[in-house]
Amino acid sequence: MISKTIALIGNPNAGKTTLFNQLSGLHQKTGNYPGITVEKKEGKFTYKDTDYRLIDLPGIYSLCPSSADEEVVLTILTNPDNSYYPDIIIVVADVHNMKRSLFLYEQIKDLKIPTILVINQIDNIEKEGILIREKNLADYFHTPVVLVSSRKGKGIDLLKETINNGFINESLKTFQYPSEFKEAVKELTNLFKIDDYLAWLFLAQTKTSNIPLVYREKVTEIVKKYKLTPKRLQLKETILRHRQIDDLVEKVVYKDPNYQTFTNKFDKIATHHFWGYFLFFSILFLIFQALFFLSGYPQDWIETLFANTSEFLETFLPEGPISELITQGIIPGISGVAVFVPQIAILFFFLLIMEESGYMARVVFLMDRWFRPVGLNGKSVVPLLSGAACAIPAIMSARNIENSKERLITILVTPFITCSARLPVYSIIIALIIPKGSGIFNLQGIVMMIMYLLGVIMVFISASLANKLMKSHYKSYLILDMPNYKIPFWRNVFYGLFEKSLSFIANAGKIIVALSVILWALGKFGSLEENGKTNYLADVTLENSYLGHFGKAIEPVFIPLGYDWKIDIGILSSFAAREVFVGTIASIYSLEDDGSENLKLKELMRKDINHNTMKPTFNLATGISILLFYAFAMQCVSTLAVVRKETNSWKWPTIQLFYMTGIAYLVSLLAYQLLK
Repeated sequence: MISKTIALIGNPNAGKTTLFNQLSGLHQKTGNYPGITVEKKEGKFTYKDTDYRLIDLPGIYSLCPSSADEEVVLTILTNPDNSYYPDIIIVVADVHNMKRSLFLYEQIKDLKIPTILVINQIDNIEKEGILIREKNLADYFHTPVVLVSSRKGKGIDLLKETINNGFINESLKTFQYPSEFKEAVKELTNLFKIDDYLAWLFLAQTKTSNIPLVYREKVTEIVKKYKLTPKRLQLKETILRHRQIDDLVEKVVYKDPNYQTFTNKFDKIATHHFWGYFLFFSILFLIFQALFFLSGYPQDWIETLFANTSEFLETFLPEGPISELITQGIIPGISGVAVFVPQIAILFFFLLIMEESGYMARVVFLMDRWFRPVGLNGKSVVPLLSGAACAIPAIMSARNIENSKERLITILVTPFITCSARLPVYSIIIALIIPKGSGIFNLQGIVMMIMYLLGVIMVFISASLANKLMKSHYKSYLILDMPNYKIPFWRNVFYGLFEKSLSFIANAGKIIVALSVILWALGKFGSLEENGKTNYLADVTLENSYLGHFGKAIEPVFIPLGYDWKIDIGILSSFAAREVFVGTIASIYSLEDDGSENLKLKELMRKDINHNTMKPTFNLATGISILLFYAFAMQCVSTLAVVRKETNSWKWPTIQLFYMTGIAYLVSLLAYQLLK
């Protein structure tokens, strides 16, 4: 069968992901581009005996990149030897932002790659007073133009038929570069036998790393020879293209000037200086209430399932170390994290709805005015919001911040945002020390929201401190795309929910299984004098095991915080990943419990007694101390590694580790001493 590669390109929020899902269905996979920490999506579909590989490229506004995501697109489209170089390009245009979409489309078309223009989100254009004359557009560009609604599946069959039929992409030049640059462009085109617009693009790049290696040295020479300023070339192209696009849009797009969209009306509330914040915090309040209210039943089912499985295996498997490893080590460890998947899924679900509906862009706009005084860029909001899922991709996403100082501050403070790995710790401690209350609105949900807000407050304090210590005279501004509001496309929501939940389980599971085995072995065995000889693999009580001795050795450091040796081990194991705390505690209590009562983890923790105070281990003072420690401490080796990679120095992750952990210790110490 014939096989072709199709690249999907478009502005952010143009609907590329939804179109990608419609074309590829479940035949898709995600990963990173080779050597680059930028996510790629790859799918496939078959139509009339032809296999198509579908590449969903990162959202861009132009072929002059200012971020790592945009650099990926330029690298692929300017190098035919690249494995992702497309046979066909589909440029996805948003019907509500045609000028910006056509600017990108013209640049793509001038690369001489067969291109289809897809105008998306045409669901209700008649109701909105919009008329698209797609035939005029197709005649002007000599290229197929297809109207689709990727959300409702309209036009998808026509798009596939257009791809399958083949089409002639006439070499219509949409951009004539100014004559003053003619000699520089001509020299580069003659030297490498490339198209003159490709030569122009290379000369307009401010970073030579964006240019294929074979051209870099000569491009640099020509730029110096003709004293070119790349930014000036970009500005010239932008001005010239927009002049003709403005005229074109007037001929092919009609908008009723008297029509007020729902977006215009609702934004009067959503972006209001008071009601906007009231709406945002009300939504957050409801989300955190739902985390406890909706997750109760599935959590009980999961706990019961693992408890019954462990009990069944204890009776089915023969007695011995293998049986104990499975029932007292691996199963409790996995159960300790699996039980919190419903809460994590609920959090992701609401975040994805906010993203899909277009509301998240309004949150970015609202928070910009608060972030700027403390030295953060408006674009810092995106990494900080992403940090609610995981700090690692959030820190990577700070690459689109041009100002180096603001980017560094964003990287340093992002780990304060409560990530999904903290959620299992918060959930179980809050459930132990805070009464649930009655009805939908409960105290546990309110405390959970407070924990998230504490992270945000510490972001402001730390960013303000860093801003005063770091000097910079460069000021940047927020340029933001405000998409129209739309009903979330549920397929996208559930695809994302499945992918993120599975990723959490897989990543946490690998660490937890490994640590559970190690903890079981350390908690099962110890050294014992027998008949004048030392038995280093003696089966001893947990307190006398290697794990018990280690916990007691470090106990003096944490006694002022109200922790016993079991909690200490959980704290230290959390530096591999925060969520491991629950799995570690589950393994420890499983080793200690004789199994006669078959108690669930929360019940085992609730009845435990601190051997130092002879009071319940998890009381209010200790619980608050643990919550505050996890709110502020840097307990993620992977995050430190990413900070090292992004800053290209061990200086900043070292400062981050000691600063965050020092604050966590001091705040937890103060809280425990006041509350005990």
